[in-house]
Amino acid sequence: MRNSITINDISRETSVSNTTVSRVLNGFSRKYRISDETAQHVMEVAKKLNYRPNRTAVSLRKKVSNLIGLVVPDLSNSFFTNVANIITNELKKNGYSVILTDCGDDENTEIEVVNLLNDRRIDGLLVMPCGKQSEHLEDLYGQGVPVICVDRYFESSPLSFVATNNYSGAYEITKYLIGSHHKHIACIQGLEHVMPNLQRVKGYMDAMKDAGLEEEICVVGNDFSQENGYLETKRLLQRSQRPTAIFGLSNTIILGSLKALEEEGLSVPQDMSLVTFDNAEYLNFLNPPLTSIAQPNAEIAQMSIKMLLGMIRNKELLAAQRPEQILLNPTVIHRKSVKILKD
Repeated sequence: MRNSITINDISRETSVSNTTVSRVLNGFSRKYRISDETAQHVMEVAKKLNYRPNRTAVSLRKKVSNLIGLVVPDLSNSFFTNVANIITNELKKNGYSVILTDCGDDENTEIEVVNLLNDRRIDGLLVMPCGKQSEHLEDLYGQGVPVICVDRYFESSPLSFVATNNYSGAYEITKYLIGSHHKHIACIQGLEHVMPNLQRVKGYMDAMKDAGLEEEICVVGNDFSQENGYLETKRLLQRSQRPTAIFGLSNTIILGSLKALEEEGLSVPQDMSLVTFDNAEYLNFLNPPLTSIAQPNAEIAQMSIKMLLGMIRNKELLAAQRPEQILLNPTVIHRKSVKILKD
């Protein structure tokens, strides 16, 4: 049931003026020399009547809403879910409510959502952009709303970002496969235009080139979905020169690969070695456990929040601030999904 108790109701109940009630409720009793007895009486009546302030009116008066927008591409991806959970919990501790939106990896939906969030007078925006365009985010930033890109970002943009060093992670795990004597290593990528994918593919390709395996480079796929991993693995298995190892650029992709291999009666790592970019607890419980690249999820979330809150506190200096561009190093988690081939 909607609470409709107002300052007028408290005023009538206490026989105290609206102005005095308002000053007490807003913590200005001492400033206006309101007696402790009166202040206590007002607070007791407000509690008895279950008074709750009109947050919209308060936000308009103070020019803050204590609302943060959080836009993610796809909550079915455990990485995004994990980061979103950390961000939501940490912002709550700092007195903010979070409006979380899953845009389904659709750029038009993202643009629409950002505009709606702006209408809600959010104090700041954390976004994992899914499209090629950054204009809608830069427009919001230009209006004085702090914006931080998380995980996904734009290189030539005034927007600050916090992300994993995707290049180094992909380079290191490809180098590990090569060190295990694999030459035919296929890479199943996700959305081709997003920065994490671009950097992961570049890391894979550079590692192959540095090992003299440029002619063996094989990049396929176009989506961070299980279906993409499944279909591309099926196609790879039809080649006359099958890969001996598959590098999936997300956990969702590699789960699709696992299904395809199982249907073909192939075992990991005896018949095919698998590695994935991203880490999740369930990877330990697969048979066999999968070698992966662990992103620093907690650090990404906490650094993003720290940057955003700093911008909110210094909002008047927003236009003069230089963008912060932070890349955090991932870690290779060695498990049991890679076979060491004979040289």
